[in-house]
Amino acid sequence: MSGGAYTVEIRVMPRASLLDPQGQAVQHALQALGFGEVASVRAGKHLVVQVQAATREEAAAKARTMCDRLLANPVTEDYECSVSP
Repeated sequence: MSGGAYTVEIRVMPRASLLDPQGQAVQHALQALGFGEVASVRAGKHLVVQVQAATREEAAAKARTMCDRLLANPVTEDYECSVSP
C-alpha cells in the first residue's frame, strides 16, 4: 500500500427537522428580488479537503473524524463525505 492524496468533498447541512435561519433569510431575500417561485432554501457548507491516506477507506475515516470533531455540529447538522483519488 503506497497510499496517496485523496480529495474529500464534505457537505454539511442543518438537520431537516430543525429551523434553518440562514436558509430562511436567503429565501426571503430571493423572494424580495422577484423570485417568488422559491418555496424553500436550506443553507449549508461545502468543503473540499486534500487528505493523505493509505487507502480510500482511510481517507473517508479521517474525513468522518474531522466532521465529528470540528466541521459539523453533531447535535444540529448532518454531513456526507465523498472521496476521490
